[in-house]
Amino acid sequence: MELSYSTFKVKTHFLNMINYSYIVVDNESKKAIVVDPAWEIDKIINKLNEENAMLTTILLTHSHEDHTNLANALVKRYNANVYMSEKEINYYGFRCGNLHGLNDFDEIYVNKTKVSCILTAGHTAGGMCYLLENCIFTGDTLFSEGCGLCYGNGASAENMYDSIQKLKSLLAGDILIFPGHSYGVEPGKPFGYLGFINAYLSFDNKKKFVEFRNRKNIRGIFNFK
Repeated sequence: MELSYSTFKVKTHFLNMINYSYIVVDNESKKAIVVDPAWEIDKIINKLNEENAMLTTILLTHSHEDHTNLANALVKRYNANVYMSEKEINYYGFRCGNLHGLNDFDEIYVNKTKVSCILTAGHTAGGMCYLLENCIFTGDTLFSEGCGLCYGNGASAENMYDSIQKLKSLLAGDILIFPGHSYGVEPGKPFGYLGFINAYLSFDNKKKFVEFRNRKNIRGIFNFK
């Protein structure tokens, strides 16, 4: 089945951090998906209106506020369904309107647009990435430059290693990566390109990965080198 959709980045800011939400529009039905809506609701609404799209689906990669804090507001406005991994919901007690739990490799269809749901623990206990035909939304699991933090409640560098190896086994080199944040590299680069610039994709030994991710001499938490 041939899929037809358009993907749009919505850049928002919180303190000194850049957040990215994403809008996916099924071109046949004009039904829309929003991934990780946060902070500046007018930007999201304006883009939906510009595309003449109706929001039906909200995908949350994990439960941190900078990825979820507009979910309820958008549910109230559009009565959209919200999806998050079942593991994340149960571990953190996350709640919002119209919430549905997902398991590893579940599939969601928005008209003809297929979304494959991939459990990727590490940054949180039940993080999830969302794979479409030619792109994937990775939240705080995989950035263009590095990977998410692995300390705090439910976080695990060991699980992050397993999740990154899982993505490496599943993703073709031309799949476009759309993370929740950027730290110098614009979102939407091919996965194959990230193999040259992202050190965390080079590891094939869990112990060495964990030592590198948890090293103590990092110059700033978002310095990935």
